Amino acid sequence: MQTSPRQSYLDPRTGRTWPLDVPRWCGDAREPLLLSPRTGIGRDDIARGVRSIWRYAAAFPFAPGAPISMGEGCTPLVERQLPGGTALLKCEWFMPTGSFKDRGASVMLSLLRDQGVTNVLEDSSGNGGAAVSAYAAAGGMAATIFVPASTSPAKTVQSRAAGAAIELIPGSRQDCADAALAKSAEIFYASHNWHPFFLEGTKTLAYELWEDLGFQAPDHVIVPCGAGSNVLGCWLGFGELMRAGQIAKLPRIWAAQPANCGPIARAALGLPAQEAKPTIAEGTAIAQPLRLPECLAALRESEGGAVLLEEAEIAEASLALARTGVYVEPTCAQAASAFMKLRQAGRIAAEETTVVVLTGTGLKSTPRYAEMLGVAL
Repeated sequence: MQTSPRQSYLDPRTGRTWPLDVPRWCGDAREPLLLSPRTGIGRDDIARGVRSIWRYAAAFPFAPGAPISMGEGCTPLVERQLPGGTALLKCEWFMPTGSFKDRGASVMLSLLRDQGVTNVLEDSSGNGGAAVSAYAAAGGMAATIFVPASTSPAKTVQSRAAGAAIELIPGSRQDCADAALAKSAEIFYASHNWHPFFLEGTKTLAYELWEDLGFQAPDHVIVPCGAGSNVLGCWLGFGELMRAGQIAKLPRIWAAQPANCGPIARAALGLPAQEAKPTIAEGTAIAQPLRLPECLAALRESEGGAVLLEEAEIAEASLALARTGVYVEPTCAQAASAFMKLRQAGRIAAEETTVVVLTGTGLKSTPRYAEMLGVAL
């Protein structure tokens, strides 16, 4: 992608642009959008006195008058011996709501509020809904969260506690998304899957890793992948740093997905599409990712790829991490399992720097761990 002299919303598949000063979450025909590419920032542009993702505010498309921040970002990078070798664990569950989605929610809602949006709609029964609910509350915004009616009540407590209005939608997860699309005519759709401002938040992961590693890029970044917001965030962030001359090349980005529901990984590996099945990595169970072509471009351009994980492999990785003191959702534990498989396949060398991104706390998956351990709650 080439840089654009003026920031705008961009349909990356056609090149069409729209002005940034008018709030929108999609193209006129519901095309998923990005922002026009630009050169990133250097180390002198970092606001070093700010301990949150807003230390990289100079890399955002515009500066809001008052960012909605609760100290998100600046998460630990911990060296750990894993099956397969030594890796650096990026501990993204050290966030106000317990998941990496706080990066995206903070930037998305800050920029939208600055554009005059005060009432937002999201569809999510998990971390996305929790993050949007919390940051809307922190920013004095109203939030409505659509969730499938079959969702366990425990999964919506965090959003309800933040004051969000929860609407239970009959049917499947797709039915819930369709209902949100229909409702978007009445409430601004601040979807973590749709809105390009959310990716402006997730790209701070790349900037943070660059700073963590002494202003160098790692050789590999392995991320659990559902809709691909961390795949795209790393691609966008490291791409900006490369255009700014801060790094010489992109790290190789690897997407870890469950074999039961891995459309991005299957496409990257040249495998035929497969009907989705339930998975313990439920946070990545996105059967129809909106930005599939862009995710594939990110994996291809970074010379990375994808790994499919069986349910037993994900469970084994979850418990193995827990037994080293790292208690995370099975959704992100699959990234650790992917590291082992990539090392075994010779795709990652022992001397290379590899970051395994762990996106959510295991406290949100206690019932799942109880099942794996055979413990009654």
